[in-house]
Amino acid sequence: MSQWDRTYDALAGCYDDMTEDVNYRDWADFLEKLFAREKRPVGTVLDLACGTGTMSFLLAERGYEMIGVDFSPEMLSVAAEKTVSEGKIPPIFLCQPMEELDLYGTVDACVCLLDSVNHVVEARRLWEAFRRVWLFLEPGGLFIFDVHTPEHLRSLGGGIFLDETEDAYCVWRTDYHPRRKICTYAMDVFTRQGALWRREEEIHEERAYTPQELTQALERAGFTAIRQYGNRKLRSPVNGEERIFFTAHKPNVP
Repeated sequence: MSQWDRTYDALAGCYDDMTEDVNYRDWADFLEKLFAREKRPVGTVLDLACGTGTMSFLLAERGYEMIGVDFSPEMLSVAAEKTVSEGKIPPIFLCQPMEELDLYGTVDACVCLLDSVNHVVEARRLWEAFRRVWLFLEPGGLFIFDVHTPEHLRSLGGGIFLDETEDAYCVWRTDYHPRRKICTYAMDVFTRQGALWRREEEIHEERAYTPQELTQALERAGFTAIRQYGNRKLRSPVNGEERIFFTAHKPNVP
C-alpha cells in the first residue's frame, strides 16, 4: 500500500453512490458458494479492507458475525452510519492497515474484495498482510480475495474515466508504469456544497501482481490448498480475465 492510498478524504462521502454498479449481492452469493465448500462451518468472517462496510452489512444480514477492518477513518465513518435489521448482529469495525491487522480473537474466514490486494503496492507489505491474516484465522480457516489481472491493469493505461451522481462528479486518469508494474489513478472529485461545488484531488495506485507472485506470497505466509477462480465463477480462470479470485487455507493443527 503506498503513501497515496492512505487517504479517502474526498471519495468516502460519495463512494457508495459511485459504486452503485457493483452487484454486491452477486458477490455475496459467490462467497457463500465458496463457504459451502468448506468442511468446517463458517460463522465469523473478517471483511478486510471493508471500505464503507457494504459487504460487511450484507453478510451480517445473512447471519454471519462480521468484523470489518479498514485503514481509512473516513470510510469507516460512513460504515458506522449503516444499520442491520432487528435481531441481526451488527459488524464490529476496526481502523487498521492490512499489514498491521490485530484482532481480539480468530475468525473462520477472511474476505478481501474489490482488488484491495492490488492497492498493497509493496511486496513486503503484502506478505506481512497475508501473514497477519494467517495468524488470526482458525486452523482450517479460509482466506478469499480477488485481484485485477496484470493484463487488465496494463489495458487501463492512458485512460480517462468519468463517474457522475446528482451530488458528485469524479474524473480519473490512469497511467501504467511497466517497469514498476504500477497503475496510478489520479482523481479529481467534485462534490456539491449547497449552490457551489468543492474540488479535491486524490491519487491511488494498484500493483499488477502475477498469479505466481501471489501464490508464492501465500505459501510463504503459511497458506496451503491455494486455488484460483475466474471472476465469480466456480472454474479456473481463462485467458483474458480482468479479475481472478484466490482461495487459500490455514492448515489444520496436526
